[in-house]
Amino acid sequence: MSKKVAEEASAPTAFVGAQSASAREPFLAVLRELAEAYHAFSTYSATHVRTMGLTPAQFDVIATLGNTSGLSLSEIARKTLITKGTLTGIIDRLEAKGLLFRRVPAADRRSFHAVLTPAGEALFAQVFPQHIEYLKRAFLPMETAELERTCSQLRRLRERFLER
Repeated sequence: MSKKVAEEASAPTAFVGAQSASAREPFLAVLRELAEAYHAFSTYSATHVRTMGLTPAQFDVIATLGNTSGLSLSEIARKTLITKGTLTGIIDRLEAKGLLFRRVPAADRRSFHAVLTPAGEALFAQVFPQHIEYLKRAFLPMETAELERTCSQLRRLRERFLER
C-alpha cells in the first residue's frame, strides 16, 4: 500500500475527501508562490538593509519619511504595513538615534507627525539609492514588458481580495 493510501485509510472518511479536494485547488499554487516570493524578497532586502546598520522596519520608516515634511503615525503604518503598536517602538529607537523627531500639529494636538532630522535626511539620501541599486540587480534579467505584466497581475490579485 502506498504511503498516501495508508494515510487516507487511517483518516476519517469525510475529512479525506474534503482534504483531497481542497489540496487540488489550482489557486493554492499561486498562494504558495506568492508567499515564497515575498519571503525570498524579504530575506534578500533585509540582508542588505542590515549592512547599513538598520533593521528592515527602520529602513521602511526612513524610506517612507524621506522627501516628505513628515507623516502621522497612521500614514506611516498604512504605507509601511507596520502595526501602530510596533511602529511606536521603531519611532522611539529612530528618535533615540537622532534620525527623526516628533512634531505635534497645531490642528490636532492629540497626535504627532514623525519628521526626519537633518541626520535622518542625510541617511535617507545615502541608503535609499544604495538599496534601490541592490534591489535592481534582482530585476535586471526581467524585460520591461515582463515587469509590467507582473505588476498588472499582482494588482488584479490585490483588487480581487479588496472587493470581497
